[in-house]
Amino acid sequence: MNVLVPQRLKKGDLIGVICPASPVHDPSRIERGVRYLEGLGYRTTVGRNALQRSGYLAGTDDERVQDIHAMFTNRKVRGIFCARGGYGTPRLLSRIDYRIIARNPKILVGYSDITALALAIWRECRLVTYHGPMLAVDLSGDVNPFAEESLWRVLTSPERHATLALADESTARVMYPGTATGRLLGGNLSLLVSLLGTPYMPDIRRGILFLEEIGEDPYRVDRMLMHLGNAGILSRSSGVAVGRFTDCLPRDASTPSLSLDAIMAGTAENTGKPFMTGFPIGHEKRMVTVPVGIRARLDADKGVITLLEPATA
Repeated sequence: MNVLVPQRLKKGDLIGVICPASPVHDPSRIERGVRYLEGLGYRTTVGRNALQRSGYLAGTDDERVQDIHAMFTNRKVRGIFCARGGYGTPRLLSRIDYRIIARNPKILVGYSDITALALAIWRECRLVTYHGPMLAVDLSGDVNPFAEESLWRVLTSPERHATLALADESTARVMYPGTATGRLLGGNLSLLVSLLGTPYMPDIRRGILFLEEIGEDPYRVDRMLMHLGNAGILSRSSGVAVGRFTDCLPRDASTPSLSLDAIMAGTAENTGKPFMTGFPIGHEKRMVTVPVGIRARLDADKGVITLLEPATA
């Protein structure tokens, strides 16, 4: 497999900012994020359409695609940070010229709704992207030290055999024991499910599937996991690493519900692969940056994800 691993970032590099999903309602958040990056010694350029609005979208589909193409074709830009998630990247997948991205491989960072864009780029280009902090959400105020250290270690250090993530003791559960190796693929559960049946769904075979979610009732989480199971995605993976499922509680406390632990335990039993919950991945301030497409090892017994190759070149 010919995998494109972006060059690592160095002080003085130019970082582009795009908004491919929902709009940033407070433009000062982008300004503060830009000041953060420049304070670290990077230069910045904000996409021409990054502050546009079209209903719940950050501009029209064409405008958002134009910014993606412009940042990848700009040879001075070495990395691209998404301003926020929300909703909108699945609308762009059929409009993107993936040849532009493949000819100009570079760092792309974002999570949540950006999952659809990242996985489509992996499917079409085999370009490693980064499931990590977004400029106007996580880097525009008090930046969490853990998230900050993880982000820059992944984007700037060509380490090999580095520990990527340790499961949190308070939330970690070994749902199915064992170890697994494979390429890290996944992201937001609902966006992953939205790609099923489309040409942009990556081949998960022998991959380590990582999952995170926010604001979904347990029964909806259960339904999406069952969808992955019925589609053969879980059984074809080599292992599953579950991150944060933030605010995924019953909206009506009086209605009987399964717990997330019970849902995950049942999913793990049906999957029969190393399966661990409690990793700091997803919609929390304390997040790890995951290089999508890099080979790694999941040790479910110890609650450790280890990179088996450098996350940047």
